[in-house]
Amino acid sequence: AILKASLDIFDQAGIHKLREKSLKLTSYLEFIFNDVVQKFPDVQLEIITPSDPHQRGAQLSIKLIGTDKSFFEQLTKAGVISDFRSPDVIRLAPAPLYNSFEDVYRFGEILNSLLAEWK
Repeated sequence: AILKASLDIFDQAGIHKLREKSLKLTSYLEFIFNDVVQKFPDVQLEIITPSDPHQRGAQLSIKLIGTDKSFFEQLTKAGVISDFRSPDVIRLAPAPLYNSFEDVYRFGEILNSLLAEWK
């Protein structure tokens, strides 16, 4: 019954519309991330996921160059739900059914604030 309810929600939303939103959300996340990070040349965070939307899923993998899991922990404390992969990768995945463009924008504000403090 629980699975059927979940599948009904996906069916109502439409898989093609969800994929379209997913592509846009992930591209917007990439834009926001790059826009914020370029303001902090001393901080080395790098997207290692392909920039071509057709070569990636609905997530971006971020390599934490010269830092450790503590940056991930700071993101988590600030309310960003992400995934950490040892030794130095954070995965950000905006879910098109649940996340909005405003959520991605707020992530950018959080990232900007954390990087400003990180310096």
